[in-house]
Amino acid sequence: MSPNRLALKIAALLLVMAAGLIWLRSERGPFHGDDEGRAVTAPELGTIGVMSWLAGCWHHEESSYRRQEQWMEPAGGSMLGMSRTVSGERTVEYEFIRIETRDGALAFVANPSGQAETTFRQAELTDSMAMFEAPEHDFPRQITYRLLDARTAVASIEGEVDGLTRVIDFPMSRTRCP
Repeated sequence: MSPNRLALKIAALLLVMAAGLIWLRSERGPFHGDDEGRAVTAPELGTIGVMSWLAGCWHHEESSYRRQEQWMEPAGGSMLGMSRTVSGERTVEYEFIRIETRDGALAFVANPSGQAETTFRQAELTDSMAMFEAPEHDFPRQITYRLLDARTAVASIEGEVDGLTRVIDFPMSRTRCP
């Protein structure tokens, strides 16, 4: 191969790589946020694709119970999920959940154990954390999902109980889906 032809191939490859990097940093690319990893606002980061890291199956097990949570991948502006807590051989708690795009931001919609549906609005969002709030709700008023590493996440609920702030963490490990 002649040196001119090799130089042209290298230049073309570099051009394709540069275009790809520009796309990745744009609003259409899969990575968002600023260089310091700070949260960005809903107009910058309100698409459901940001939550793709949550898709799949998660679990947590202790001696008295096991909790499973499963999320479908983002599609059609939403992610559908469900969770179940089993103690012994009995389901003691379950929840049907979804994250969807509403008015340029995300909303977390929960139907826990047959209770009334509650919508939590996007409060903060990065490529590894999502916080949703419903200040008018009794408990919880805030739901947060945080990705710690590729196989570990923590879901948290927070709110007031008897005038005191209460936070409950739900550690989760990625697992194979059944």
